[in-house]
Amino acid sequence: MIKAILEKIRRHREKRTFHEYGYEINKVQLVDEGTIDYARWKHPFYDTDSITQQKVNFYKKYIKPGSLVVDIGAHEGDTTVPMALAAGKEGIVIGLEPNPHVFPVLEANAKLNPDKVKIVPLNFAATAEDGEFTFGSGDASFGNGGIVGFSTNISKNVRYSFNVTGKNLDHYLRNNYKEQLAGLAFIKTDAEGYDKEILKSIRSIIQEFRPVIVSECFKQLNGDERIELYNFFSELNYKVHILLDFSGTPPLPITMANMNDRKHFDILALPLA
Repeated sequence: MIKAILEKIRRHREKRTFHEYGYEINKVQLVDEGTIDYARWKHPFYDTDSITQQKVNFYKKYIKPGSLVVDIGAHEGDTTVPMALAAGKEGIVIGLEPNPHVFPVLEANAKLNPDKVKIVPLNFAATAEDGEFTFGSGDASFGNGGIVGFSTNISKNVRYSFNVTGKNLDHYLRNNYKEQLAGLAFIKTDAEGYDKEILKSIRSIIQEFRPVIVSECFKQLNGDERIELYNFFSELNYKVHILLDFSGTPPLPITMANMNDRKHFDILALPLA
């Protein structure tokens, strides 16, 4: 009992003290892709999702070799790498991560497995306008977090904060990937509740190129924000589902009335036309 209390106190103190954590390179054996190298952040309060063949196969349903993919909120690359394996070395996965403390890990993963993937890491946030924005996190070493000042989660997110660069992603993609946009197959957002603002900022790209979208429905979103997120997809003629897992379980179709049934979940939005 005393040992558990002391451990809790230690973790409490460590969360409130800044540390710059490095990363380690692990080898992951996949049935179809073989051995891949993966850089894992050594931050003790961030649980890395494993790179599995099931996750790669999920993305293969929607991402064909040679596709363009955008991973918004890429963190260390735990979704970026499986997406890139699905797109192959002929495709491009653009990974956006504004947090400068985890970004070196994403950069490391972008350099690994060059015979299998092509990843472009970008150290900025997707925002409606170019500028400087506040990034907040719940721990002093910035294990996770997002842009603040937009939602009901503001008081939690500003516990530890710093400024990051934001860029309009619509403009960036049209200026730098004009030829590749026709092959845009998939967009993922994981931005601590800022997702709907990001999606609104790239509405014209979604409307024009009709990618499959996975977007976080953050636990702190209120009812009106959840309805706004649902309506965004509905207005663009997307069918909204709850993504249950990556094991092959069929996604669960939902309506506006279901948006409050679960506190936190991922949306899988599929274009109807």
